[in-house]
Amino acid sequence: MLTNEFYTEFDQEELKPRDPDYRTIFQRGRDRLIHNAAFRRLQAKTQVFLSGEYDFYRTRLTHSIEVAQIAGSIVRYLNDASDQLGDGFHIDNALTESCALAHDIGHPPFGHAGETALHKLMLPYGGFEGNAQTLRLITEIIFTSGRERRGMNPTRAFMDGVLKYKTLFSQWENPVNHFLYDAQKPFLDFVLDGRPIPVDLAAGNPLNSFRSLECQIMDWADDTAYSLNDLVDSANAGFITGDKVTRWAAEENLTGRDAAVVEALAQAMADGNLERTMNRKIGTFVEACTLVERDNFMSDRTNRYKFGVALDPDIVREQKLYARLAVNLVFRSPQVCQLEHKGEHMLRRLFEALTENYLDCERPKLALLSKDFETEMSQAGPDHDVRARIICDYLAGMTDGFASRIYKRMFDPDFGSIVDLV
Repeated sequence: MLTNEFYTEFDQEELKPRDPDYRTIFQRGRDRLIHNAAFRRLQAKTQVFLSGEYDFYRTRLTHSIEVAQIAGSIVRYLNDASDQLGDGFHIDNALTESCALAHDIGHPPFGHAGETALHKLMLPYGGFEGNAQTLRLITEIIFTSGRERRGMNPTRAFMDGVLKYKTLFSQWENPVNHFLYDAQKPFLDFVLDGRPIPVDLAAGNPLNSFRSLECQIMDWADDTAYSLNDLVDSANAGFITGDKVTRWAAEENLTGRDAAVVEALAQAMADGNLERTMNRKIGTFVEACTLVERDNFMSDRTNRYKFGVALDPDIVREQKLYARLAVNLVFRSPQVCQLEHKGEHMLRRLFEALTENYLDCERPKLALLSKDFETEMSQAGPDHDVRARIICDYLAGMTDGFASRIYKRMFDPDFGSIVDLV
């Protein structure tokens, strides 16, 4: 097995040491993730349109696979194009792909509307955030031993690679999103080697922007995938047409490069060539990356912070333009908003029923959770934050279809039978 001196024992340290096997430690982490139910459930979670509506729409799973492919392409491009990197000193592809594959596993059913709904419901108990839930899954929940939830024992580099945000919930005056749960501070300390965070990064957006090299690659791959591929899905669904794009550009008073980009997009739609055009742009977005050296409070400890990614500002501007177009023409459309409202309504009703049953009751009136979660609740003690987090884990782990079935079983008098499979 070839030695890669880019990563040290510090990067490869797991939460609990385990004996090595025939794989690199980063390959082992990727394999644990792929062969896990939390990853498989992404196939039935919404990306833009509800999963199952049409076979060719992206789900969270296909989106995650595309993000991993783009992240891998960025790694290969940087390893080849950067003078600082070579055969024995390079960015690890398995590690970066793992971060990309895992980046959405903490997201709940019903897309971003589900995340917003759960956060509002969990505000009294420490909030909900998809990125924080991803960290919770890989460190505390998935990769079970028997029936025990204990996490997948990730390496420091893998944990850091999914940590887009490092500000704790309690450090925000009005926490909306982009935070870690306060109980996750020990994992943040592990990632940062217990080093004190400099004052200029202490909290909020500066600290949230302090990301490892692999996290930066994953984040740009994610931006690339959703801004390009979500437009393709939206066009195939009829939400975006060339005429709509042209009208939107006029309403936004676009000029110069922005106007040219949108005009080319409208032309590709008119020619029936949108998917091929966007696929070609993925390569352009990959080559927008440049490896740079950084100086920060972790750069002397690991190459993951000594090096970073700089992006071509023109390509970043183009990506943001595509994302803004999608928000205005798709995500704010009545059709999507109505579906999001329905998903939010179902999660709220389920959460209210479960908290009423479990929060103040040492012995709940009814067994509404699955067997594993019932066992956890019986061991949780009286702390409302802990008990609410268990309920949140249960809801966040649901697929769209499972959440709908549980909702119908609990609230629809004409649905369900005692012999139904969940």
